[in-house]
Amino acid sequence: MKTQIQELRTQALADIESAGDAKAIDELNIRYLGRKGLVNDLMKGMAKVPADEKPLIGRLANELKNDLQDAFAKAVEKFGSGKEAGDVVDVTLPGRPRKVGGLHPLTTINLEICDIFTRLGFDIAQGPEVELDYYNFEALNFPKDHPARDMQDTFFVSDNVVLRTHTSPMQVRTMEKQKPPVRVIAPGKVYRCDSDITHTPMFAQVEGLVVDKGISFADLKGVLTTLVHQIFDDKTPLRFRPSFFPFTEPSAEVDIGCVMCKGSGCRVCSHTGWLEILGSGMVHPRVFEFVGYDTSEISGFAFGMGVERIAMLKYGIDDIRKYYENDVRFLNQF
Repeated sequence: MKTQIQELRTQALADIESAGDAKAIDELNIRYLGRKGLVNDLMKGMAKVPADEKPLIGRLANELKNDLQDAFAKAVEKFGSGKEAGDVVDVTLPGRPRKVGGLHPLTTINLEICDIFTRLGFDIAQGPEVELDYYNFEALNFPKDHPARDMQDTFFVSDNVVLRTHTSPMQVRTMEKQKPPVRVIAPGKVYRCDSDITHTPMFAQVEGLVVDKGISFADLKGVLTTLVHQIFDDKTPLRFRPSFFPFTEPSAEVDIGCVMCKGSGCRVCSHTGWLEILGSGMVHPRVFEFVGYDTSEISGFAFGMGVERIAMLKYGIDDIRKYYENDVRFLNQF
């Protein structure tokens, strides 16, 4: 095949050199580079080339095609196209590129977060966005009179059905079906009655759960430190600040050094040098009791983050609504 390529190159270049006018060049172009031309016929023979020779033969075939295209382009410049100006089709020009879409920045960040955790050995769990009150609140140690159950915070479909306010219900559903060890993340859409420059009624969350014997707060810190350093960089400082969540005890907010001022203090971080990025904590024993886990044998930790929040910090965006306005000028930056 190598010999065929060389012979075809020699013959084609000789024919081009001896062509006397634009019409002859057009005919030669079709003969060698047309859809049914000799170069295409040669390419079809690649299927019969031994596997160990294909890289070399493929490279030689591509070089042949490129060299002939260059030769025909120079011949066209020399003789012209031989056609009326309005009918000119320069077959040596590259095709017009197709406009194709790209991933939305929130999708990109969500996939990046999921990739980090799957590489750490986590499974991915997904479930219903219209959720039972039991899984959304009760089994997560939210008492009946907890403020999160109020109509001002939660979209209620009925007394016992809500639009989930977090993806934590998937933690309970997973533990009901699976005995320890458990290592799972739950990405998905959630809904809350909230709307301003940093909140939207619908947003995306990724929550995680690890349950096994001997799990400690040190394990939680290690996993979340890895997450922060993978998403941002290994020089990004972080701290664990005591907090409260009904389904974890002890609980902690995780802050990172302000990405805007690099910790020196600015309007975005309220001049503290820190920005809250996610919530976390050791799973409350009451949650384990709902799923029948023996709290004397196992322990675990959980965490949750808003994808929009991560994206805002990573890309330096100050208004969450920009992600949902479908402004192509904004989206093209990503």
